[in-house]
Amino acid sequence: MILSDPVTAPPDKLFAPGRSAACIGAVALISMLAFESIAVATAMPAVAGALNGLPLYALAFGATLATSVLGMTAAGQLCDKRGPHSAALAGLAAFLAGLLLAGFATSMTALVAGRALQGLGSGVLGVTLYVGVGRVVPQALHPKLFALFAGAWVVPGLVGPALASFLVQGLGWRSVFLAVAAAVPVAAMLILPALRRVGSGTGEVLRWGAMGWALLASAGALALHGASQQTGIGAGLLFAAGLAGAGFAARRLLPAGTLTAARGLPTVILLRGLIAAAFASSEAFLPLLLTGHFGWSLTQAGIALSAGAVTWSIGSAVQARVRSEAARRRLLPAGFALAAAGLAVVMAPLLSAVLPAGLVLLGWVGVGLGIGLSFPMLSVLLLKLSPPKEQGSNTSALQLADALVSSAALACAGLLFDPATRQVLPVLLMACALAAAASALSPRALR
Repeated sequence: MILSDPVTAPPDKLFAPGRSAACIGAVALISMLAFESIAVATAMPAVAGALNGLPLYALAFGATLATSVLGMTAAGQLCDKRGPHSAALAGLAAFLAGLLLAGFATSMTALVAGRALQGLGSGVLGVTLYVGVGRVVPQALHPKLFALFAGAWVVPGLVGPALASFLVQGLGWRSVFLAVAAAVPVAAMLILPALRRVGSGTGEVLRWGAMGWALLASAGALALHGASQQTGIGAGLLFAAGLAGAGFAARRLLPAGTLTAARGLPTVILLRGLIAAAFASSEAFLPLLLTGHFGWSLTQAGIALSAGAVTWSIGSAVQARVRSEAARRRLLPAGFALAAAGLAVVMAPLLSAVLPAGLVLLGWVGVGLGIGLSFPMLSVLLLKLSPPKEQGSNTSALQLADALVSSAALACAGLLFDPATRQVLPVLLMACALAAAASALSPRALR
């Protein structure tokens, strides 16, 4: 049973009776997940210092990314077989347990375990929201829906770092985890009743073999992340092993033809991985570029990142208003091309000393706008190309591609970056190439 009712829910209104609860709950849950991600990243130096855990600092992030792969795989099957309500319950429980374990951790090992549980839960919830709310909202409103999802990141992106710093200084680092934990029941009360009304799934029986491949993919992602923390031949060997494991598992977890950009759905999933990796690798090193090379303060670097988040939201809102199918077909490759051009502008002051550092900010605004135009359209295309009984597994594949390709790109970035010279140009060149590849391949997603 679907929430929307043709009598009570106007076809052109996202927040209409019958679906407003699902949309409000989704915004609340996404905002909570966004704040957790941004706030924990801000607080982690204080956490590691308090727990004498600097050797496990990188693992506190890598474990979250690796276990999210497991969560995404499980969520896709749960949504197809038992419906999004059951999957959301499992995801919220794992996420809350991870927050509490991290918030009360007395060692860095316990904190890493909590972060791993958080990754598992967030992986489940990410897929569940796309599938559950995507079934509630009519297909014609999906562009607006995914623009709303993107907009839910804006406020956490603007206030998250400052609020996390305030919590750490005023109440201690544990308050960051526990504050988010307190918000979980509120988000659950908003989203779960709406997802319960979606009903159960009709997909095939749960494929436990897929979880084995997900475990291999997680191990590969973790190895890739670890490689970026090593030097010399050991880094290369660990990177090769991680890439082989993740790549082999990806062939089993992703739809056939994804890695070769077969037309239609496989290319949609590949494009998500490429553009997510381009953004993740460039965003990670942008503050280092601004503070280390150009002498900006951390506050100024944070403003640059926030500007990109705002233009991402603007781009998402613009694509939601495009009605013509022909225009939307042109907008997808144009958005990727704008992101690539923005990254080229970001690099320009590094290539010529006469160019002002302000171009970095201008370029990053373009990156955010370009990704905002194209990123939500991939979600729209995926649901449009997926039969209802396969929407869970295909949404899972979309987010798996995001996590796995981003892991590989961040590992490459770590290997390309030289801490001695703090030179980030090779990383930005790689990110620009990924965005350009997405633009070139995007017509294949449109058949």
